[in-house]
Amino acid sequence: MTLLSWITAFLLISATAADQEATLGHFPKNFVVAKRGEESVSLACLTTTTGPVTWKLNNDDPDFEDHMSQNGHNLIVRDVDAPLLGEYSCWRDGTKLSSTYLLQETEEGEDLDSLFTCHAKSYDCNFTCKWTEDRYRVVRFGVGPDCTKGLPTCHWVSSSGQPNSQELQFELTHTLSPFGEESTMLEVTAEAISIDDFFLLRRTKLFYLRDIVVPDSPRIVSFKVVQSKLKVSIEPPSSWSTPHSFFSLEHEIEYVLRDNGKTMSSLSSLIPKKISMFRARSRDPLVSSPWSQWTRWKNGRNSCQCKKKQIPELSPKCLERCKKEMEKRRTKHPKQSQHLLK
Repeated sequence: MTLLSWITAFLLISATAADQEATLGHFPKNFVVAKRGEESVSLACLTTTTGPVTWKLNNDDPDFEDHMSQNGHNLIVRDVDAPLLGEYSCWRDGTKLSSTYLLQETEEGEDLDSLFTCHAKSYDCNFTCKWTEDRYRVVRFGVGPDCTKGLPTCHWVSSSGQPNSQELQFELTHTLSPFGEESTMLEVTAEAISIDDFFLLRRTKLFYLRDIVVPDSPRIVSFKVVQSKLKVSIEPPSSWSTPHSFFSLEHEIEYVLRDNGKTMSSLSSLIPKKISMFRARSRDPLVSSPWSQWTRWKNGRNSCQCKKKQIPELSPKCLERCKKEMEKRRTKHPKQSQHLLK
């Protein structure tokens, strides 16, 4: 084959491959990965019937006879390169018997952190990984040594996000005990097919679960004046591991002083009384885990100022307290009671 014909065939097949990839929204059921420098690969025609078969590449008759030969029903492809990648299908009498995608491992050495990141909301059995590399949109994840080795026993997980979204999200599980000392690292393997061709990227990341745990924002349950301080009651988020007596969290409170507007922070649940607003965040105090996201700013003044708030803005507890105050005032001052909840 001359250089010109090779380039022409490359362009035509690349265009066909792009069309195939546009419809390849998930990993193909059958595929073979050709390693760099490998002399040849064998593609099997998955049929139990007898008789001769013919092969097609991307639904067209292949134009690379010098790179292909048949061994019974199987097709041998030699010197695999980009023009030879794609969907191979075997046929008999106009009937498609099976198909296998021929992929090639990529030589690219992307930084793992630029490809995907993982995080867990607790020490329970679930965690999430996000794929952020736009060039690879057909992606799957697996956990454990079987996936690292590419064994058939690996349980692969497909994306739970939209194929065209900027990030693909994967909900994964592990079998580590949350109560024991963590001595085993998680092995997370990602496989991805590029959107421009049929190159396969496979990368494995190892890490301890404790290194990816970031709790959700905590819950500010209540706050009340205790002597000259404001005591804030904070509880772990509902997604955090239980029992909380074993899986403790450290809370930080950030607040704005009412007098000068200065922003301060404290690890104590007691903060100055004269503040305009405050918020909280949490982390695991036993490991060097990141802080959670802050809660929304909360008004630090008395939240049950019945005359200054509209009814929809009052919490159920405050609304009940205001109603009781209204009942008391209705008895003593009938004219004033009608303005209590205005």
